[in-house]
Amino acid sequence: MNWKEQLPSLLLKVQKPARYTGGELNAVIKDKNAVKTRIALCFPDTYEVGMSHLGLKILYSLINQDESCYAERVYAPWVDFEEIMRKYHIPLYSLETKSPLKEFDVLGFSLQYELSYTNILNMLDLAGIDPLAKNRGNDDPIIQAGGPCAVNPEPLADFVDLFQLGEGEEIMMEMLRLHQKHKAMGFDKKAFLRDAAKIPGIYVPSLYDVTYKKDGTIAAVTPKDDAPKTVRKRIIEDLNAVYYPETFVVPYTEVIHDRAVLEVMRGCIRGCRFCQAGFIYRPMRAKDPDLLCRQGRDLCESTGYDEMSVSSLSTSDHPKVEEMLSKIIAYTEKEKISLSLPSLRVDNFSESLLEKINRVGKTGLTFAPEAGTQRLRDVINKNVTEDEVMETCKIAFLGGYTSVKLYFMLGLPTETLEDVKGIVSLAERIVDLYYSLKDRPKGKAPSVSVSVSTFVPKPFTPFQWCAQDDYQTIVQKQKALVETVKSKKVSISWHDVSTSVLEGVVSRGDRRLGKAIYNAWKSGCRFDSWDECFHFEKWKQALADADLTIEEYANRVRKEDEILPWDHIDVGVRKDFFLREWEKAKAGKTTPNCVEQCAGCGANRLLKGGKCFA
Repeated sequence: MNWKEQLPSLLLKVQKPARYTGGELNAVIKDKNAVKTRIALCFPDTYEVGMSHLGLKILYSLINQDESCYAERVYAPWVDFEEIMRKYHIPLYSLETKSPLKEFDVLGFSLQYELSYTNILNMLDLAGIDPLAKNRGNDDPIIQAGGPCAVNPEPLADFVDLFQLGEGEEIMMEMLRLHQKHKAMGFDKKAFLRDAAKIPGIYVPSLYDVTYKKDGTIAAVTPKDDAPKTVRKRIIEDLNAVYYPETFVVPYTEVIHDRAVLEVMRGCIRGCRFCQAGFIYRPMRAKDPDLLCRQGRDLCESTGYDEMSVSSLSTSDHPKVEEMLSKIIAYTEKEKISLSLPSLRVDNFSESLLEKINRVGKTGLTFAPEAGTQRLRDVINKNVTEDEVMETCKIAFLGGYTSVKLYFMLGLPTETLEDVKGIVSLAERIVDLYYSLKDRPKGKAPSVSVSVSTFVPKPFTPFQWCAQDDYQTIVQKQKALVETVKSKKVSISWHDVSTSVLEGVVSRGDRRLGKAIYNAWKSGCRFDSWDECFHFEKWKQALADADLTIEEYANRVRKEDEILPWDHIDVGVRKDFFLREWEKAKAGKTTPNCVEQCAGCGANRLLKGGKCFA
């Protein structure tokens, strides 16, 4: 009996069999022998997480529109099914046709989070594919990766053949057509990669030599075989013209975001100095409200979803936010579809916006002051004042709300214990504000939930040079935070420190870190973002065995003239802009948002007209 015949009975032994069966509504089924190129879209986390990711949904539908291509889906098997797979020699397979991954031409991994990297190696191993690129030949699939973490591809350079930088709708199809051309000539991996590197936005790490100084910093990154000196990300200039799916695959089991999703815009105007997404997705581009309504209607009708959400970095910054929400809400109310809105900006919250939110359905409101004092909010360029925070909460309370959730970060550059205690002081002043209002909801007590994450310095931000607080410092700050709380109306929650420390290591890693990632995987690390699977001691040993340290990557201040591991990647925002913003941060000076005043970041170079807000 082969593994496919055994599969139905074996799946009865695992926690959630529907993760591995496929056959969902709207899944694309083609004759795999009638296409020229097969690509497996691989998400290095569980089915529930991967099925919630919009980017994979877009690429899946886009590729399958092409009659010569077939995209199938693959997710990381949970530990219970992995054990069965290894025991019964079941290769990692696609959901659509149950094909082993070794049969595909290309495996495309989505890089959403640094702590998923060991899952990539584990998925390749489960597929019978050597994780190390240098050991793979012409008969192995091309391993590619894209997504936000790809802006620093170096930690995965040992394992990935090529990276797609930026937005994938155009670059993906160009790469697949090039693969078809080389396949027709008799596929030679090295020749294909040399040609792939000529496609704007594709980075082939094997075409670059990296040398190091005695102190471990980078001496030079040298391209070879005519590879470009720098690789610039790709963007879609006109979001109104770009492809968007008319349908989603509908799962048979519960997933994290099981609803229709509308992408309303890309990019952000704000320039918060800690936020990588706000810089790597620049410039901001928005969709037309009428188009959004049409796309939302198509998705709900084709999937049967009775819930819709909007997706962007800052929805309330949409140039036509009032018109957009009015039109979407008019449709969702008529069709009895619930609408989920993301967290909102404190400085453009209004009674009119609250009225629209109330029509959607009254739930707790979420805002992100990020820091507890005005001094620190200016350092991070949040451009939000305490008066604006209080006025926003006042509008919410007078509108009938009693519950507010606030997001903050610990460990921000220049942070002091006074800044930490300021988080609690702000939350308690919001409680006092509630009781000071005569027209507040009667007979109800307020609730202010404070969620605190640990700051992680990221590439392509003004804070890419600064040190991350070490483990003990963050623990001390968490303790001080809890001890400061006096009101029972204020609750505090926080994330695990050790995962944030590891994220700080990997996010700014160089090629040498690949050895540590490999060591960690070999020692049993996988699903590192899941508390029940995370083994910090194994990671520390993996780093030590690679002659590397946490302090070297996470807790070291970078020199401003140092060659950073990602300096040969161009996301459109210039390094001199980040340096100017870093100096302004240290001086506590703010920069206006892009609509108010252009800061000269360089993102306009990515647009044909040379103007971000034409």
